[in-house]
Amino acid sequence: MFSVAIAVALTAQCQQPPLKFLRWENEIRGIEKRLIDKPSAKGGVVFAGSSSIRLWDVAKSFPDLPATNVGFGGSQIPDCTFFVPRLVTPLEPKTVVFYAGDNDIAGGRTPEQVRDDFAGFVDAVHAKLPTCRILFLSVKPSGSRWKMNEKQQAANELVKELCAKSMLLRYVDVGTPLLGTDGKPDPDLFVKDQLHLSPKGYEKWNAVLKEHLK
Repeated sequence: MFSVAIAVALTAQCQQPPLKFLRWENEIRGIEKRLIDKPSAKGGVVFAGSSSIRLWDVAKSFPDLPATNVGFGGSQIPDCTFFVPRLVTPLEPKTVVFYAGDNDIAGGRTPEQVRDDFAGFVDAVHAKLPTCRILFLSVKPSGSRWKMNEKQQAANELVKELCAKSMLLRYVDVGTPLLGTDGKPDPDLFVKDQLHLSPKGYEKWNAVLKEHLK
């Protein structure tokens, strides 16, 4: 069980986060409390990243896996990296499933910055967990951000190249299954905002990811 490890990490967190990360503090503390109140076994699968992770019912989707969700909505890759010592490494996962980059591109980050930021996330995880596998879920196409698709795909290609250099990294294409016969995002796979996935959209992701979590 990792409740003691998390408690130690909380105690060690003596200083306030830098101002750029302070906006997340209440949400991060809420996640930490949930992890303490409902601890899971070490060596499981941690789902980390932005709202596409946060909204994912991973326990229902992967009932046979010791899966833990630590996603927080609106986050970019550097946000996730900063909170690795509080949300990821205390759980000592065998595998991290990571989705972020969507908000990054929308916020003006370049494809090269997305790749480099992901490399920083990997370094933060491997600093404490050198044998942890990290699965990068590709930045998804969506109706609300379709005009950004070219940059999203450029970022995906760069991250894919990075992942190919390490046996511990894997690039997972979760974007193609969301496209309709016209080559554009299928509206039925998204909720009203045409950004976040509908239950049918998550079914597509579940099917893809299960092949990588065997």
